Amino acid sequence: MKLFSFPAAALEKAIHKRILTLPSPHREWFAERWQQKPYKKSFVQNKAMPLVTLVAKGKTWDDETFAQGLAEWDVSFHEAEAEVLRPLIKGDGLIQLMQKNLPAERAQALLERLATRRPGSAPAAAAD
Repeated sequence: MKLFSFPAAALEKAIHKRILTLPSPHREWFAERWQQKPYKKSFVQNKAMPLVTLVAKGKTWDDETFAQGLAEWDVSFHEAEAEVLRPLIKGDGLIQLMQKNLPAERAQALLERLATRRPGSAPAAAAD
C-alpha cells in the first residue's frame, strides 16, 4: 500500500524514541531486532508506513475505502511491535496533527488490527 509518502527517516526517529520508553521485556525484544537492517527496513515498509498511511488517509476516505485499505494491510504483530506502533494511532508524538481528526471508530479499528498476533506469540493484553 503506497498511497502516502511520509519521510521514512522521521518515522524511524520516532520509532527509535519510542524504543527508549518501552517497558521490559518489549524493549529488549524490539531493540535487538531493530539493530538488524533487514528487520528495520521490513518493519518500516510493511508495518509502520502502512499504519501512518491509514491514519493520514483514514480521516478523508469513505468507509469502504478505509475497510479495503485495512484489509490489504495483511500483517501480524508481535506484542512489542504493537507497543511501538500504538502511540502513532493514539495521538502521541510524530504524527499528532494527522491523528487530530481521525474518527474514533477508525482509530479503534487500527488498534484492534495491532492486536493481530503472530502464531505462537504471547496473547494480547485484555485491556489497554
